[in-house]
Amino acid sequence: MRISKTAETNHKELFPNHKSTLKITDPELIELFDNFAFDEVLSYGNLDTATRLKVILASLIAMQTLSEYKVMLGGALNVGVTPIEVKEIVYQSVPYVGIAKAFDFIHVTNEILESRGVKLPLEGQSTTSPETRYEKGLTLQKEMFGEMIDNMYKESPENQIHIQKYLSANCFGDYYTRTGLDIKTRELLTFSMILSLGGCEPQLKGHIQGNVNVGNDKETLLSVVTQLLPYVGYPRTLNAIRCLNEVIPE
Repeated sequence: MRISKTAETNHKELFPNHKSTLKITDPELIELFDNFAFDEVLSYGNLDTATRLKVILASLIAMQTLSEYKVMLGGALNVGVTPIEVKEIVYQSVPYVGIAKAFDFIHVTNEILESRGVKLPLEGQSTTSPETRYEKGLTLQKEMFGEMIDNMYKESPENQIHIQKYLSANCFGDYYTRTGLDIKTRELLTFSMILSLGGCEPQLKGHIQGNVNVGNDKETLLSVVTQLLPYVGYPRTLNAIRCLNEVIPE
């Protein structure tokens, strides 16, 4: 077996000057992975290169794979993902993976951006204030999920209603309302992170419907799952597909 020309071309697009030590120490593994991830898998779906890199970065944060994130972040910047988009991907991860898991990725992202001459901090992207975050977040939630949000509030026990308010004000008001990424992209990132976390199938189903509601169809979601397969493995991929078929039947 050898690495296909297609895989080599796609790999060089992301990493034009990369010299893999694993090609020397583990040539068979690199051949298998590169032919699969950079040829076979890339032939499926409707994602452009930048979107594919964005969802992969989100997935790698969720899985806590810092070394691979560094590599793929370099590739993402090489194909035109902007510094603001990169920072927004990391910020978008905070309400889903928690700051403890996002912390190292924030610092690594800053180091890589600064090494490329990007001056920090970047231009601010927040559109809310402490006074407006809850109202704007709740409004956006309802636009995305409809009556599901009213039902969540109605069905929440009194001693747990604060969590629903946090979701509205913090998850949506603080993060989803930011500029730098549009809502369709943010929902794809959330879908990518939740499926990569594993064990979050109820939330995954909710965000499958959320993706549909903002205009990301089943083909797009299947494309995301497929592009993440080489990084997340088959169990989480198959779980995600099962959830997709339950929410959006064939």
